[in-house]
Amino acid sequence: MASTSLYQVIASIILLHSIFWHSLTAQEDTLAIVNYSDKIIIKANLDTKTDFYSYENRQLNNRISIQPNNRYRLFLSLDYEFIGFSVGFVPKFLGANSDENLKGESSFTDYKFRFFLGRWVQAISYSKITGYYVSNTGDLIPSWNEGAGPYLQFNDLATQQFGMSTSYVFNPDFSYRNIVYQNEWQRISSGSLVGSLIYDYNIFDLNETSPVNREKFFNVRIAPAYYYTFVFHDNWFVSANLSPSLGLRFSKAESGIGNPISTERNTYLTRRLEGGLNLGYSSKGIIYGININFSADWYNEDKVSITENDQFYGLLYFGYRFDAPQVIEKVFNSITKGE
Repeated sequence: MASTSLYQVIASIILLHSIFWHSLTAQEDTLAIVNYSDKIIIKANLDTKTDFYSYENRQLNNRISIQPNNRYRLFLSLDYEFIGFSVGFVPKFLGANSDENLKGESSFTDYKFRFFLGRWVQAISYSKITGYYVSNTGDLIPSWNEGAGPYLQFNDLATQQFGMSTSYVFNPDFSYRNIVYQNEWQRISSGSLVGSLIYDYNIFDLNETSPVNREKFFNVRIAPAYYYTFVFHDNWFVSANLSPSLGLRFSKAESGIGNPISTERNTYLTRRLEGGLNLGYSSKGIIYGININFSADWYNEDKVSITENDQFYGLLYFGYRFDAPQVIEKVFNSITKGE
């Protein structure tokens, strides 16, 4: 029943898109940008990003840092015309969790849909991570020796995120999609301001029957970013970006034993800074590249406590473009053009 509802929602989104946004998606090549939306693009991304949380009490001078036992994450994606989809998971065949005896077992799943509406990009995502360990166990247990004993673990701790983002590219001669989704090619050096509104709903749950320990929070933030792509060869480019952002977090914490459980509501001001550097290659059929990224976000829970999430990670991607089979092309033409 739930799957049927999901398919109905997705079908409704596609139908609304075809009715209201077709005039925006009917892009053609320009002097600065080559559009490949008429090609099917399959791509694999491998990154080292991990969800890292750090809580510090400056008055007591203590800190606890937790993260999942995921060294690598693999994303497989497919893009065609105005829509794209990707699924992410932990690739066990690369030995991603070879030290489960010390750090415990973690799981990761991620699903993303994206819609290309001219210079607008709309993204919808869902992700879930289960299983965390305390990376600074030695600070909490002085007698603990790294590699000799297991880390402190929260094996049932699960985080879920339902996210959406809406982005707009201000410069029509700059291809944001060349950097992020590779379904366009930037052939003349150019830069642009890219404005994004990002909003997500999160559940942070220890999954214990008693006592209950759960936090639900909604984040919304405005993220202006500047991107610049330097094209130094017919097929090669270097791109850099930087994005500071401010937002609000509306939090509801639930804790206690039995009924009723206690509830605490708070609103926090969140701050974030992220950026990256991308070296990429693009031809009519082959795309590949490497990204180096960083992000730092933080907010003050009170005058002495701060929660941080700092990351520095790399990403490799490889993809292939090819003509769509006629049956698929006819289906999309019937949706977008009524043919």
